[in-house]
Amino acid sequence: MTDHTAPRPYGTPQTPRLTVRGEAHLEADPETARITITVTARGTDRRTALDDLTRRNTQAIDLIKSYGDAVEKLETGTLSVSPELTRHGRGERIRAYHGHVQLTATLTDFTALGELTARLADHELTRVDGPWWDLRPHSPVHAAARRQAVHEALQRAREYAEALNTRLGALLELTDTDTATGRRAARAGFAHHAVPFSAAASTEMADAATPIDLEPVRQNVDAHVEASFTLDPPPLH
Repeated sequence: MTDHTAPRPYGTPQTPRLTVRGEAHLEADPETARITITVTARGTDRRTALDDLTRRNTQAIDLIKSYGDAVEKLETGTLSVSPELTRHGRGERIRAYHGHVQLTATLTDFTALGELTARLADHELTRVDGPWWDLRPHSPVHAAARRQAVHEALQRAREYAEALNTRLGALLELTDTDTATGRRAARAGFAHHAVPFSAAASTEMADAATPIDLEPVRQNVDAHVEASFTLDPPPLH
């Protein structure tokens, strides 16, 4: 038995169908900033390289954790200790050992970010990259953009109905086209600064580092929807 009451994907003269698009483009201040810290060590024997790497990694972690709630997340990424072979001569002769550990820190206090970045960069054989600015996945800015896109679609549909001297009937379908196409709704802006290896030799020198002035990058948040409505049959004569 055929269900004649099910909605059709097209309109009819009795129930015309109108499909419109709604868009929203917002800018917002970032909520988080992420930096990566790469700690390096080099020694002529494996134990020395590993001990130096462990010490510098501990110093970096302790410094980051000292900022308390300003640090939302701290993660250890890759760790590597590898030998460097001599370029000349026969046999596998090891010239030195290289080690590195990569940390990722996410901060919410951007004043603390500038200070922490400078202090980390002043640590011995430590590299800092970033910051990468972003909004949280569930930021209210995303919801505001979606609401604005829906309101624009509804307003556009009403304008078309008014142009036809009729009115909207029922909402048939509302599609989040960002979700449908797999497109990311928020484009995260970032400013990239690479602070190269420092020659500082102690934490005391790091404590005296001048904070770096970092200007947050505004984030672009987009939302796109498609909405389908029925119309009362317009008077076309």
